[in-house]
Formats: sequence, structure tokens, C-alpha cells
Amino acid sequence: METGLGIQGAAERSGLSAHTLRYYERIGLIHEVHRDITGHRVYSDADLGWLDFLTKLRETGMPIAEMCRYAELMREGPSTVRARRLMLEEHRERVLARISQLNDDLKTVDDKITTYLEME
Repeated sequence: METGLGIQGAAERSGLSAHTLRYYERIGLIHEVHRDITGHRVYSDADLGWLDFLTKLRETGMPIAEMCRYAELMREGPSTVRARRLMLEEHRERVLARISQLNDDLKTVDDKITTYLEME
């Protein structure tokens, strides 16, 4: 069953603004959002799932240009599965490196907290 949310409902559900949804559509991240007879966008369950995935990519630091390339590959179909996998593996490595750096930074903060606790 299709959700059939308008742009405001999709914005609320996805956590993205209506402006961002329009922008994503304009640059090709969201492809061919269905429109009702009055021309208003209607987002399906599949659209919302795709928005959730895009949000995860963005939150993990994937640049918009790379997200657009991934979306292009998706539209090209099954012949691009390997290229998509490789893109995600490369992104995963960058995310893991970032997590490692954040863990190192957190250890520094924890060490400083410990120092202050010992001083009290």
C-alpha cells in the first residue's frame, strides 16, 4: 500500500525540509516523484525509503555530488550493481576512518575529564 504523502508530510516523516526535498528532486537525487491531478507531489513508501537512505548517506558525510552519481547508477539498473557496491564500500571506509578519529578525540576528552576529577 502506498503512503501517498504530500511534500509537508514527506518532510515531517523524513526529517528533511520541503525546500530540501524540492532541491533533491531538482538535482536528480529524487527521480520522478508522482504528482496528483493538481500537480502536487505525492511521495510513496518507496520514495520515503529512498529519502531515508539518502539521509543516512548525507549524515555519514557523503558529498552531494557523490550521492547524485549513486542515484544515477541506481536509475541505470542492474548493470551498475558492482559500481554501486564499490561506491558504498569506499564510503564505508571513509566512515570507519571518521569513527576511528572520533574515538581518538573522545579518548582525549575522557582523559581531560579524568584529570579534572582527580583535581577535585
